[in-house]
This record gives sequence, C-alpha cells and structure tokens, in this order.
Amino acid sequence: MSTGKVVLGVVAGVALGAVAGILFAPDKGKSTRKKISKKGEDLTNDLEKKFNKFVDKYSKKFDKLKDEANAMADEINFEAKETEEQVKSEKR
Repeated sequence: MSTGKVVLGVVAGVALGAVAGILFAPDKGKSTRKKISKKGEDLTNDLEKKFNKFVDKYSKKFDKLKDEANAMADEINFEAKETEEQVKSEKR
C-alpha cells in the first residue's frame, strides 16, 4: 500500500471519529456546528501541511534526479566528442 493511501486513510479516519464524537456529544446545535467547523478547518490545515511536505519531498528528489541525468548526459556528450575526435585523427 502506498504512503499516500495510508495517510489519506488515517486522515479520513480521524475526521470521521472527530465528527462522530462531536455529533454524539450532548451540546446545542449551534455549539456542535461550531465544533464541526473548527475540526474541519484543523483537518484541512493539517492535510494541506502534509500535502505540501509530500510535494516538497518529491520535488527535491525529482530535481536531484534531473541534475544527475543532466550530468550524465554532459559526460556522455563529452566522451562522444572525444571519440569522434580520435576517429577523425586516426583517419588522417
């Protein structure tokens, strides 16, 4: 199972548990709605932070791989030019 699915499952479980707990608490409707709204905002902020961390983590990995690929391509081009020059000099 992927990490993203696990995180999503945990967040969904926490959200459902929080809503169920609030709904079964003996409060007035207005108070319950405020609590649900506050929990929703908290969960949204938490999910946004986790998503941003996820994006940052994989963006850094992608950038690192891109840099490595560019370095490898530069090295291959350099070696190809050297080989081409050697072949040209051997023909003379």
